[in-house]
Amino acid sequence: MQDRTSQPAQPTSTPSADPGFKLPGQTPDEGMPKTTPDTARQPVEIAPGGATNPSAAPLRDTSARDLAISGAVFLVLLVIYFFVRNAYVHHLVVRRVSPSSAGSAGWLLFVGLGFLSLAAVLAIVNAAKYLTLAITGPLVLVGVVTLVAALFVGRR
Repeated sequence: MQDRTSQPAQPTSTPSADPGFKLPGQTPDEGMPKTTPDTARQPVEIAPGGATNPSAAPLRDTSARDLAISGAVFLVLLVIYFFVRNAYVHHLVVRRVSPSSAGSAGWLLFVGLGFLSLAAVLAIVNAAKYLTLAITGPLVLVGVVTLVAALFVGRR
């Protein structure tokens, strides 16, 4: 049969009588440390990766070599875009667009392609650092707006 002498299980920890509210002048609990640890006065460092957010991509510092290579690639792209700009201006002038409008549309095309390629180069160099809404968003927005403006200015 059943053993009627067994008592119900007691909780392993006793509930604390301290409700968390103390009046000024009361003594601190005995379980609390009397001194602050050394790390309490140091500044807090928050990083998007690592121990605070293990699901995020690990941050790596961009080396000077990577930045130099990406700068050279960006300059080569700008030279190519300059020739594309000249070809676009020539194309618009042949289509009987006024030279001033064609020149403005060409420069807008150059600026738009430059901003979009800058966003792409930065994202390739260090995506964890530069592929954020605060950096990539304005670059892409300005690039798209100037490309659309180049199309509209080139129609006149």
